[in-house]
Amino acid sequence: MAKKTMYRRLVKEDGTKAVTFEGKLHNWEGPALIPEGDISKAEYYIYGIQYSKEEWKSAINDHTGLPWYKTPGILERF
Repeated sequence: MAKKTMYRRLVKEDGTKAVTFEGKLHNWEGPALIPEGDISKAEYYIYGIQYSKEEWKSAINDHTGLPWYKTPGILERF
């Protein structure tokens, strides 16, 4: 049986948007929290840890946070 991913996209009444993964704010594709729908106040999270936009971009490029077996440098299976 395949394991389901636990991503949830939430929208509150005040317009706040959030993306969670297994109960933690997390989004590889953009901001994980947009307070009151205002993109200028966007907050970036990876596995529940808050990053600035620049730190988040470098983490995306470096694949920081990925386990060693998911890095693109490993092509063989042991």
